[in-house]
Amino acid sequence: MKLRSFWYFVARNGTFFGAIILALFFYYSNANFLSFNNMRNIGEALSALGVVAIPLSMLVISGAVDLSVGSVASLSGVVAATVMISTGSVTLGIAAGLAVGLATGVINGILVSYWKFNPIVITLGALSVWGGMALQVTAGRTIAGLPEAFTNLSLIRIANVPLEIFILAGAIVYGIVVLAYMPYGRRLQAIGGSNRAAFLMGVPVERVQFWMFVQVGFASSLAGIMLASKLAAATPVTGQGLELNALTVVLLGGVAFAGGIGRMSGVLAGLLFVGVLRNGLLFMNTSQFLQQVLVGLTLIVAIVFDESIRKFARNEWDDKPLPSAGPEGQTGPDASAPRP
Repeated sequence: MKLRSFWYFVARNGTFFGAIILALFFYYSNANFLSFNNMRNIGEALSALGVVAIPLSMLVISGAVDLSVGSVASLSGVVAATVMISTGSVTLGIAAGLAVGLATGVINGILVSYWKFNPIVITLGALSVWGGMALQVTAGRTIAGLPEAFTNLSLIRIANVPLEIFILAGAIVYGIVVLAYMPYGRRLQAIGGSNRAAFLMGVPVERVQFWMFVQVGFASSLAGIMLASKLAAATPVTGQGLELNALTVVLLGGVAFAGGIGRMSGVLAGLLFVGVLRNGLLFMNTSQFLQQVLVGLTLIVAIVFDESIRKFARNEWDDKPLPSAGPEGQTGPDASAPRP
């Protein structure tokens, strides 16, 4: 039984061990892989993805999902850029971009949490709506010539660490505190485990899940603004594929797609795995198309791996012998013995 428990522990933390193995493999291929500069590059590349993946994981734990995060990021970026150019104010531009994210979160939250529509159907439709609006705003063109004060935000360094990494660190701390130490996090898990049971326990199911959609929308808009600052331009396809990458991180992190189960430490391991994989493939000069194939395969493996762990857990529980009941409800080794 101890051996089975050990392998179960390894399986539950398999993403973290997998990231370490990948890092050692890429280090063996190129000694510069584990350098400080490259670790900083990985963190910088993961910043926008992590900002979205952390609240998305909490939403999935509650039993819902938002597939429109990439389109929200694109729309927020182009709206922020348009306002900045037209008004000359970076503050107004950022505020407008964040307002777009909040508005999309409110709309998705009302439709799913209060009106009880299927979250996959609603947010899949929203993906097309917000993406189409981003194309409409820009007429399909890239918005360049952004204010220097805005593009310089991505160049800010604190102790030689980019500002984006500190934003990611803030999102990580927020996710850990909420999910592990606050009643709101326990409510999310309760709702994902059993919506009806959570309601009977007095949890305001609709309100809790609604605000989670709002947080995901806000995080998506923040990611879109961060990407626009880094690229010094805003395009209507900036966030394309962000939803796939974020969902890959969430599922690799051991969050059950059906809801109710998930740990922030697992999500961070999933984020690390994706970052190491992408950066290592760049070190090996792998084509961008093959990278997309491998990320998709990783998502499939994550789903299979997640279901395998749950089957393993169920089998371990089922393998435990149960005491047999005697003729009068007795239990114990002599319960099934014939009465004299």
